[in-house]
Amino acid sequence: MYLDLWRALWRTTPHQSPKGGGSYLHAFRISLSRAVTETFCRLHEDGIIYHANRLMDQKQLSGRTLLNVPGYDAKEKFEFGVITSFAYQIEGSDERIVVATTRPETMLGDTAIAVHQDDDRYKHLHGKFAIHPFLNRRLPIIVDEKIDKEFGTGAVKITPAHDPNDYEVGVRHGLEFINILNDDGTFNENAGEDFKEMKHFHARREVIKKLTDLGLFVETKDNAMQIPICSKSGDIIEPVLKPRWWVNCQPFVAEAIKRTRAGELSIGPKQSQADWYRWLENIQDWCVSRQLWWGHRCPAYFVQIEGERNDGKNWVVGRTVEEATERARILANGKSFTLEQDEDVLDTWFSSGLWPFSILGWPETTVDFSHYYPASILETGWDILFFWAARMISMGIYLTGQMPFSEVLCHAMIRDAHGRKMSKSLGNVIHGLPLEQLHQKLYKGNLDEKEILKAIAGQKKGFPKGIPECGTDGLRFALCAYSGSGRDINLEILRVEGYRKFCNKTFNHTKLAMLKLDDSFSPETSAKPTGNESLVECWILHKLDIAATQINTKLQERNFMAATTSAHNFWLYELCDVYIEVMKPLTDASVPIQTRRSAQQTLYSCLDHGLRLLHPFMPFVTKELWQRLPRPPTDPTPSIMIASYPINDPDFISSEEAKDFDVVLSAVRAARSLAASYNLQSNIQPFVHSQTGKEIDFAVNVIEDVKALPAGCGSAVINSTTTVHVLVKGFVDLDAEIAKCDKKLTLARLNLEKIMKIVSQPDYAETVPSVKKTFETECATLEQSREMFAKLANS
Repeated sequence: MYLDLWRALWRTTPHQSPKGGGSYLHAFRISLSRAVTETFCRLHEDGIIYHANRLMDQKQLSGRTLLNVPGYDAKEKFEFGVITSFAYQIEGSDERIVVATTRPETMLGDTAIAVHQDDDRYKHLHGKFAIHPFLNRRLPIIVDEKIDKEFGTGAVKITPAHDPNDYEVGVRHGLEFINILNDDGTFNENAGEDFKEMKHFHARREVIKKLTDLGLFVETKDNAMQIPICSKSGDIIEPVLKPRWWVNCQPFVAEAIKRTRAGELSIGPKQSQADWYRWLENIQDWCVSRQLWWGHRCPAYFVQIEGERNDGKNWVVGRTVEEATERARILANGKSFTLEQDEDVLDTWFSSGLWPFSILGWPETTVDFSHYYPASILETGWDILFFWAARMISMGIYLTGQMPFSEVLCHAMIRDAHGRKMSKSLGNVIHGLPLEQLHQKLYKGNLDEKEILKAIAGQKKGFPKGIPECGTDGLRFALCAYSGSGRDINLEILRVEGYRKFCNKTFNHTKLAMLKLDDSFSPETSAKPTGNESLVECWILHKLDIAATQINTKLQERNFMAATTSAHNFWLYELCDVYIEVMKPLTDASVPIQTRRSAQQTLYSCLDHGLRLLHPFMPFVTKELWQRLPRPPTDPTPSIMIASYPINDPDFISSEEAKDFDVVLSAVRAARSLAASYNLQSNIQPFVHSQTGKEIDFAVNVIEDVKALPAGCGSAVINSTTTVHVLVKGFVDLDAEIAKCDKKLTLARLNLEKIMKIVSQPDYAETVPSVKKTFETECATLEQSREMFAKLANS
């Protein structure tokens, strides 16, 4: 779909000046921005986007750990991986209640203490208050079923404005949300005068000191925990309450789930389908506000009404400033006001979620939108199935009423040969460079010295000879060949290099084969066989049809691993290794013109169809080669990219001829194997014994009577009617060969006995006779060989 759209766009702008092209791109960006603004306003008007204060936002520590924190003195370290216990005084009583926390400084924002309703230790405190030791604040003791009474003391301090779990408790019980942090990480006036403007982790130490002075400090213990650390700055990330724009996702996903279950959308592989339902059925509201310098600015405006307190609630949205101003005028109800646009921009996934239809001109009903929407398939990584695909589908359904596509196909993630994620700090990112240059490349980034040394060690281990240049086609074919049902690809460079060699072999063999297509050759209009094809031509066309059928089936099933296997096997083991070699004599000038033309036409059909079959996996090599092939006079196709893809052709099927030639191949391979086993390098004399005489027309040294065999031959059984013999007299140790025959004969007789035991089975007539006959032939052949070697030994 999008290829057609790109062609249409390209045809309209090939001769534009850079200025004209820039104008087009500017208009394109304006169109996308209009779509984002329309979506935001529409969702806000429908009550789906709302403005609210919520928490905005982990390195694993096994226990007590001292860490440096950016923004503090380099020699200053702070303690993490501990849990601190302290006590709150109960109002009007000498009793205390002990709580525990990994962040004692957040007690300055505590607004309650929670216990489980069934905890007998605290039932007498239900509804009472504790007194904050540093602030004039009463903390209600509340009961909540989510509290784990077995953890710690069973009493939990609640800081709704600085902890995600406490936030939920605060919402359930209507607690006060007190923010104690400034944006620069210092404490504000809500923390009290003693802590105001104090740095975060200095405040932690000061809180513990003051609790100790008041006799409220209990103890600290080692505590395995996670702390959120920014991967870029190294800062400790602290949850803080902030006003942001949120999307209520429930109206979106309910319809997406319903339609997926109804069959409007298929998700593959099945593992990703399970993720799809798990994510959508447990979805939370989505924060779309971002504090960045770039992005689509929120089309939301705060209305500051003269004489009214700024409580952060007077927000309006507008597709234009004029529309926002009109809505603000209604909100102000005659009072003077000022309008200020929100400085936040929208999450990238918000605009990305509109991509299937925003690029086609939506919200306008353009020609492109009418023609190209919805699309058919989305191919993406499983890791962004939720972040991108789910949002495109949800927004597409809500805003257009249609599924943006009917299929989502998730590919695996590429990792190195050891299963590690590729990263610069590990040194396992793919570059076609020698080892020394890989090392040098590390110093051009922003890695620190420790990471560089770690990466160099990883490169030496993973790529001791560097990374060979494998080319786009080799890498693409490898990735398709790797793409099974798993979620990860452990990419082995040597395998990619192997496919680069396959690309080379395809290129070289095709160029060599094209030499057989002389200047006088012109391809036939139709590739269909004429009936004059030789046995090997029938065989290769049959194999071509099998490959085309398998590849189409596997592509339809999205099984790219099996599709590449079929393409690879046809080209390497059938076309290059067999037909191109066997057909050489058929194209000699001495053979009849009809035979030569038939062999050339078959070769052309195989190259033409084979390159088209291979093209999706190896686009560049196949395009280059296909363009060099002669074209039939009536075929105007300008490029392999738009040539029809080969499919099953019943005219290519020659099952019987294919079986006959398979026997020939088996005989040749058996003869070579026999020669190799007897260490024969030259003067190899093979003989084929055929009991049917069928093979006489297409094999050399064929004999019908086994008595015609020369004395001293090694033998191999092809099937029940065909046996291959190789003359080994004078080249072997006869006693050793007799021993080999005895060993093989024993094994063959055992196999024959097994067959005889199942003769009485009901399906014996269909399944056993051919196998039994083969073993009988093998036994007879071995006995004959043994007898022959014995006579030679005694002569």
